Amino acid sequence: MPTPEPQRPGFVLPLLLLAGFRALIDDLHAELARQGHPELRPLHGFVLQAVGTDGTTASELGNRLGVSKQAAGKTVDRLVALGYLERADDPRDARRKLVRLTPYGLDGLHRSAVVFDELRQRWTETLGADRVAAIEDDLRRVTPANWFRLDIPGWFTG
Repeated sequence: MPTPEPQRPGFVLPLLLLAGFRALIDDLHAELARQGHPELRPLHGFVLQAVGTDGTTASELGNRLGVSKQAAGKTVDRLVALGYLERADDPRDARRKLVRLTPYGLDGLHRSAVVFDELRQRWTETLGADRVAAIEDDLRRVTPANWFRLDIPGWFTG
């Protein structure tokens, strides 16, 4: 088995990937704050994505995020207080409450998508379009097919 080059030990790769992720997320949230969403935090993005346009229950949200129903409920409470989510009766089952995105929550999601496109463009201007595309292609080759997972919050804390 080959030994890693001394200047490129194995532990550096995940740290660099995490640093790139952190840089993008920090830049995203700085821009979202400038655009009227100063309360949004990185965890909130996962929650808003997991709620989706159809809404969900707190139990299902916990399952999607890989956290307990109680942890999901606490986060929902915070996002309801901030105006990103609302609770509503489930039209299919009066015993259940749905968690849904508000117009403000939808705005936050929409702005996030636009800002991510702008950040990708910034990386393209720095590294070149071919290099950014190569990074994306290479990461697709070494990650599972279901790379877009919303259970990252639970994975980090579990």
